Amino acid sequence: MSFTKTTEQDSNYNGLENMTVSELLQNINAEDQTVPLAVKKVLHQIERLTQEVISKLKQGGRLFYMGAGTSGRLGVVDASECPPTFGVPHGMIIGLIAGGETAIRKAVEFAEDSTTQGWSDLQEHSITEKDIVIGIAASGTTPYVLHALKACNENNIPTGSITCNARSPIAQISKFPVEVVVGPEFVTGSSRMKAGTAQKLVLNMISTTTMIQLGKVKGNKMVDMQLSNDKLVDRGIRMIQSEIPVDSQEAAQLLKNHGSVRAAIKAYHGNK
Repeated sequence: MSFTKTTEQDSNYNGLENMTVSELLQNINAEDQTVPLAVKKVLHQIERLTQEVISKLKQGGRLFYMGAGTSGRLGVVDASECPPTFGVPHGMIIGLIAGGETAIRKAVEFAEDSTTQGWSDLQEHSITEKDIVIGIAASGTTPYVLHALKACNENNIPTGSITCNARSPIAQISKFPVEVVVGPEFVTGSSRMKAGTAQKLVLNMISTTTMIQLGKVKGNKMVDMQLSNDKLVDRGIRMIQSEIPVDSQEAAQLLKNHGSVRAAIKAYHGNK
């Protein structure tokens, strides 16, 4: 099957350096508005992948994200936000990036070109068939991701992917591929833009839906969130007050005593 990197095709705009600030912002915004529509077209793919993630995590497995550059950073961000947001263990969702921790802030030359490091990184976490790995790559060709997913397949580990080109090698080998085709970038080849936005949207959908299905949300509230700053403590107090008839002082004391919104509400009802 033919494979064309639409993410590398020439921008629909030219002479960017001659545009005013207003024109640049309007045109970037116009391109950005096409991304949610591209995501909508592949909701069925996202659903298949999310269902598999939920199944694995319900059975005690883990979710791994893998990527290089922007794609890797987006995976690391999503993984790191789940524990404070939903109160899950840090080892449940793990983000791996080509080049390691250094690459989160500074590009590591040629790290994404390794055909062995991806699988080595997974092995360091003692990955098993109980887990699932999602490769994130706008191009759909990143060797670090591609060869890691191949190794996973050989070891009966479920694989998913989030790519932005149709019929890419990574999507072809993934068991649960998601292909969000966003087309040429505003700045030719700058996949940190529309492709990055698409990947972020999909990651939000997968992790949030999974956490809700795992019982980490009640109503529409993050009842298991970690109380890591004053803003979140204040939010927790308001959440408690919305659920049980107590004033803010009583809610604050319950929260302090029990450590989470869920536990505070449960303790209150248990004492009634």
